[in-house]
Amino acid sequence: MDRHTDIPLKENERIDDLERNGYRIIQDAKRFCFGMDAVLLSGFARVKEGARVLDLGTGTGIIPILLEAKTDAAHLTGLEIQADSADMARRSVRLNGLEQKIDIVTGDIKEAGSLFDAASFDVITSNPPYMTGNHGLKNPNDAKAIARHEILCSLEDVVAQTAKLLKPGGNFFMVHRPFRLAEIMVLLHDYRLEPKRMQLVYPYADREPNMVLIEANRGGRPRMTVEKPLIVFREQGVYMPEITELYGY
Repeated sequence: MDRHTDIPLKENERIDDLERNGYRIIQDAKRFCFGMDAVLLSGFARVKEGARVLDLGTGTGIIPILLEAKTDAAHLTGLEIQADSADMARRSVRLNGLEQKIDIVTGDIKEAGSLFDAASFDVITSNPPYMTGNHGLKNPNDAKAIARHEILCSLEDVVAQTAKLLKPGGNFFMVHRPFRLAEIMVLLHDYRLEPKRMQLVYPYADREPNMVLIEANRGGRPRMTVEKPLIVFREQGVYMPEITELYGY
């Protein structure tokens, strides 16, 4: 693996250590930095040896890079509509010497079905925007707004394109918000992506869940496992052991 040390950084960019395989990632705090949801999704996703993986809305490439570190996937592709984020992702791939394993494609999730061959991926992942619409946003073109709000794509866009691109029997892994759980389940069912596994994530044991991790199978039979809750913090600033393990500390 030929890692590069001469990757140029742009204004406000920094290099962060991912604590996995010595991998690093380029981020810009003024645009958008990956959060715990991406790390949790990379730990929740099950990727078999030799799998072809697609990450829809990859941002700066965090999920493909983490999955390359954690799994034996044959190849991973990240699709990102924002050119600046996609450029950062490509430079992070080069930084880690992963050009042969990870491709970053600049493109629209809504057009993913025409960018890739139908039924060509074993696994699809997504950490899509959670918030509906752009009500109250001062600048809907802001990178952070696009990452958090359904400005450029909807949940249905993500599910519909996943249904086109997954192989029969392939698996879809997504992290989202519990307040949209009913909508998520209806959409998955409508597009014949059968929910198979779900895990709710709680910031503290006595709080309401603020994330949900979901696995669905293309063409699978109805039967879903609800895993035990994942609790992030034991107390303020102290991770539970499961979270520490996920981060590789």
